[in-house]
Amino acid sequence: MPLLTPLGRFALAFFATCGRVTLFALEAVSHWLRPPFYGRQFLKQLLEIGYYSLPVVGLTTLFTGMVLALQGYTGFAQFNAESTIANLLVLAITRELGPVMAGLMVAGRVGAAMAAELGTMRVTEQIDALDTLSTPPMKYLVAPRLLAGTLALPPLVAIGDIIGVMGGWLIGVQKLGFNGAAYLQATMNYLTFEDVFSGLVKAAVFGFTVTLMGCYHGFYSGRGAQGVGSATTNAVVSASILILVFDYLLTEAFFAK
Repeated sequence: MPLLTPLGRFALAFFATCGRVTLFALEAVSHWLRPPFYGRQFLKQLLEIGYYSLPVVGLTTLFTGMVLALQGYTGFAQFNAESTIANLLVLAITRELGPVMAGLMVAGRVGAAMAAELGTMRVTEQIDALDTLSTPPMKYLVAPRLLAGTLALPPLVAIGDIIGVMGGWLIGVQKLGFNGAAYLQATMNYLTFEDVFSGLVKAAVFGFTVTLMGCYHGFYSGRGAQGVGSATTNAVVSASILILVFDYLLTEAFFAK
């Protein structure tokens, strides 16, 4: 029985946190359709999350595609199946690696920044000041960030998918000796609408998750520098774990037979 007590407390705390995060998300989403709208805030966040994340996402997917081509060639050469590298690479990039790598990179870059920014605003009482000025913090600070994160990730992942496939093409043609046109033709033959669509849906869910964790932990940050630091760490860790959890659940929903 003594062993069950801490386990029960952990379970209660876990479900209480899930409930608070769910209510936080529902309140923020409810502001998407109710005026006033803060378009400038939304565009600023869209630029920050989407455009400024493009270099890190592009580099990540480029090298992921290159490594995948090399590893695929090494493995498939043992079975004389090198020609299937294009198939493997385009499926892996569009279905899994593109959205997941982009989500994790954005969690590290944007989620941490959001938690730190909102946490600092909480510590310096700027969020309380917004309430005093009759500007709801949820509508002004959280709702635009959530909407921007949800909409910015799909195009970011689509560009990352193209860069990742081209990274594999580069290694396949320049290092492994494949015919460039034949490689691209094989890639297009294997690519289906469902592969791309599932990756973009994952990207939207990951974008919502990353910004939700960043906003939630920053909004309820503890006092002082230590509180802001904890909020930043919690935002990145929780977003990363949730990305992997939702990746499995969405893969199960799209491709389980």
